Amino acid sequence: METTLKALLAPHSGEMPAIGAPGREWLSYDGLRSLAEEVAASLHGMGIDASDRVAIVLPNGPEMATAFITVAQAATTAPLNPAYREDEYAFYLEDLKAKALLVEEGYDGPALAAANRLGMGVIRLSVPDGAASGHFTLASDLSGSAERAPAADDVALILHTSGTTSRPKIVPLLQSNIAASAQHIATSLALTPEDRCMNVMPLFHIHGLIAAVAATLSAGGSVWCAPGFDAMKFFGWMKEADPTWYTAVPTMHQAILTRAGRNADVIEKARLRFLRSSSASLPAQVMVQLQETFGAPVIEGYGMTEAAHQMASNPLPPRAQKPGAVGVEAGPKVRIAHEIENRLVEGTGEVVISGPNVTPGYEGNPEANAKNFFEAEGARWFRTGDQGAFDEDGYLHLTGRLKEIINRGGEKISPLEVDGVLLDHPEVAQVVTFALPHPKLGEEVAAAIVLKEGAEADEKSIRAFAAERMADFKVPRKVIIMDEIPKGATGKMQRIGLAEKLGLVEKA
Repeated sequence: METTLKALLAPHSGEMPAIGAPGREWLSYDGLRSLAEEVAASLHGMGIDASDRVAIVLPNGPEMATAFITVAQAATTAPLNPAYREDEYAFYLEDLKAKALLVEEGYDGPALAAANRLGMGVIRLSVPDGAASGHFTLASDLSGSAERAPAADDVALILHTSGTTSRPKIVPLLQSNIAASAQHIATSLALTPEDRCMNVMPLFHIHGLIAAVAATLSAGGSVWCAPGFDAMKFFGWMKEADPTWYTAVPTMHQAILTRAGRNADVIEKARLRFLRSSSASLPAQVMVQLQETFGAPVIEGYGMTEAAHQMASNPLPPRAQKPGAVGVEAGPKVRIAHEIENRLVEGTGEVVISGPNVTPGYEGNPEANAKNFFEAEGARWFRTGDQGAFDEDGYLHLTGRLKEIINRGGEKISPLEVDGVLLDHPEVAQVVTFALPHPKLGEEVAAAIVLKEGAEADEKSIRAFAAERMADFKVPRKVIIMDEIPKGATGKMQRIGLAEKLGLVEKA
C-alpha cells in the first residue's frame, strides 16, 4: 500500500480529469501534480516544510479540495470551519501552533483578525482568470528556505474532535493514516478511474476530505466539487456533474429526498452506481427510501476522525446492505471491548479498532490517550465511544454513543432505537431522541421531531404511537415538534446538550 499522499496520486494517467466544479474546466492529474510541485516550491520559499502547520480557511469548492491535497504534500494541513467567530479562530490557531493561515485573496474576515492578533503569517490564495477547477497560486510576506518533504510518519492533517462538553482534543493524522484510509475506502467501494464523486460535504471535516476527495483520487477517479450543500441546487449539480456516486450525512439525504419527486427526470438519466452515507446513523427507513428513489444501493459507512474516517462499511452488491447496520469491517480490525476493563469481549460492548489508519494518539493529552487506547491480543486498540454488537453475518449494529445512552433510573435506553420507532410514524420526517435531566430518575426520554410537509400530528398522538410499539420506559415523556432540529457544523444532529439548547433545562 502507498504510504504518502504524493505516492497515492503518482500512478494515475496524466490526461484524466481529477477535480471539477460548476461551470469550470476540469483539472487533470498532470495539472494536479504540477500544482502540488508549485505549492511545495511556494511554501518552501516561505520557510515552511513538512513539520510546519498551515491552517486553511477557504469556502467549500475545488480550491479547498486542491489546497488540502497539495499543501499536505509539503506541510501539515489544518482545515478550519469558515463559519467560526474570531475568538474561536484565535483558540484553534493557538492550540494548533499554526505557523501560517491560508485564506483567499481579498478575504478580510474573523480568521484574519485572529491571525493578526497572534502575529501569525498569512498566505493568500488567488485563482487566475480562466483557470481550471482548483488551480491557484500562493503569495505571502513570509520568507525563508525549507526543503524537507513529508515522509510516511509525518503528520499530514490535524483536526479537532467536536468536544461536546470538554475542550476539543487535537487529532494528528499521519501521511500513512490518510493513505491507508483512502485506499480502504476505494477498495470497499470498488472505485476505478471511471468513477466520479459529487462532493457536497464540508471540506474542513474528515468525511469530505478522505471519503470524497482522497479516496477518489487514490483510485484515479474524478471529484466534482459543489460549493457546499444546497438541496435546492442538488439535482441541477447532479445533471452537470454526471456522478457515479455521492456521499453525505443522513440529514442531507433526507433533504435530497424531499426534492426528489420533482426531479425524476434527472434521477432517471443519472448513472449512479451507489449512494454513500456516513458520519451519523442512517435511519433504516431513509436507507430504504433512498434505494427506492434512486434505484441504486445505499452504502452506509461508519467513520470517525481518529480513524481517518472509515472503520466499517456496508458491502456492495451482491452482498447485502442491511438497513440499521453500519456494515462489515472495512480496513482496520473492528472488535468489541469491555466498556471499563481493557479486554476484548463477545456480544454487546464498546466498539474498538486497530489498524494503519488509526491516529497515533491525541496531541498533548496523555490522560485522553490512557483512557482511549489499550493493548490486548497483540494489538493496540482505540475506544470509539460507541456501543454495538456484531450479528451472525459479521455486520456491526450500533446501539448508540456511550455518552448518549439515556439512563432512566437504571434502565438504559438507546436513542437510536427510539428514533427508529418514531420514524415509522407516517407523519414524521426527522427525529432526534435525547436525554432530558430529571430530578428523581436522573434522565428522562425526550424527542425533537420535524413533521412532513402539511402533516398535523401532535405530541399526544406521537406518544400513543410509540407506546404501542415499545416498552413504557422507552416512550418519550416529552415530544417537541419543531420546524427544524438544530445541527452541528457538519450537518449532524447533536443529541448531547440538546435539552439545554432547546431551553428545557432550568439554569442553576
